[in-house]
Amino acid sequence: MKPTLITGATGFLGQHLVAQLREPVRVLNRGDMKTPGVDVVRGDVTVPADVDRAMKGCGRVYHLAGLVSRQPADREKMMALHVDGTRVVLDAARRHGLERAVVASSSGTIAVSRDAREHDEESGYKEKETARWAYYITKIAQEKAALAFHAETKFPVIVVNPSLLLGPGDERCSSTGDVILFLEGQVLSLPTGGLNFVDARDAAAGAAAAMERGRPGERYLLGGVNWTAAQFMRELARLSGRRAPFLASPTWMSLLTAPLLRRAMPLAGRKFDIDDETIEISGVFWYCNSAKARRELGYTAREPEATLRDTLEDIYRRRPESKR
Repeated sequence: MKPTLITGATGFLGQHLVAQLREPVRVLNRGDMKTPGVDVVRGDVTVPADVDRAMKGCGRVYHLAGLVSRQPADREKMMALHVDGTRVVLDAARRHGLERAVVASSSGTIAVSRDAREHDEESGYKEKETARWAYYITKIAQEKAALAFHAETKFPVIVVNPSLLLGPGDERCSSTGDVILFLEGQVLSLPTGGLNFVDARDAAAGAAAAMERGRPGERYLLGGVNWTAAQFMRELARLSGRRAPFLASPTWMSLLTAPLLRRAMPLAGRKFDIDDETIEISGVFWYCNSAKARRELGYTAREPEATLRDTLEDIYRRRPESKR
C-alpha cells in the first residue's frame, strides 16, 4: 500500500489524523517528529524540491499545514504558507500521479456574520466581514486556489472546513488559547457574538471520511454546536468552577477599554493579553451547519460537554497553574 502524505502533521488536527489513519503515513515536517511507524521527511511545503521528495511514491495527500495567528504582522507569512504552499502541494500531487487531495481550510471562510445566522457550503466567501483578519483572508485565498486548481486540472481536490477546534492535544494553544484566557480570569465581560466549535478528533475523522467519500471540487463544513459566546463562557464556568463575567460588553466598548486594561491590569498583578482582533472576532457569529458532511460523509460530532471536559483536563495537564 502506498503511504499517505500529511502536511501539518504536528498541528492540532494533524496529530489526531495521524493517530486515526490505519494506512502507512508519511509526513512532511520542518522540525523533528518522532512518531513510531511514521515516515518523516524534513522540509517545507513552500519549497517545491522538499514537497517532491515527500510526495514520491505516495498515494494520497492531506494538506493541513497552516499558521493560526491573530497578529497583523503575520499576514504575508500566512499568505505564503496558505496559498503558495497549497499550490506547490497540489501541483506536486498531480505530477506524481496521486489519487486525490484533501485540503484543510476553515469554517471562517464562509460561516461568519454580524447576526446570528447559520451558514452552509453554499454561503459566499466573507471577504468583507473578515477583511481585517489576516488568518481568514488568507484561508479564503487558499480555498479559492485549491478549488481553482481542481477546476483547471481536474485533479481531485476536496476541501474540509472545520470550525473552532477544541479537545485534547493542542500543544501550541493555537485553538484553545481563548479557553486559557478564560481560566486565567482575563475575560472581564461577556462577548456579544457566537461561535461553533468541534472536537479535533471528530474533525480528523471527518477529514478522513472526506478522503474516502468526498466529492472532488466540493467543500464540507465540519462543525459542532452553535452557541452564543455567553453560553460558551457559562459552560466553561460550570465545568471549571471558575466564575463567568456577569455583564455583556459591546465590541466597541471592549476595544475602547482594552488599552487601559493592558496598562492597568499588570499594576494589579494580573494579566490582560487579549488583543484587538480577539475582541473583534468575539463580537460576530460563526454559526455553521454540517448537514452536508453528515449526509455525504457520515460525519458525526460528540456531545459538546465531553469536548469541553477533555479540553479543560488537557489544559490542566499541560498548565497546572490554570486549575488554581
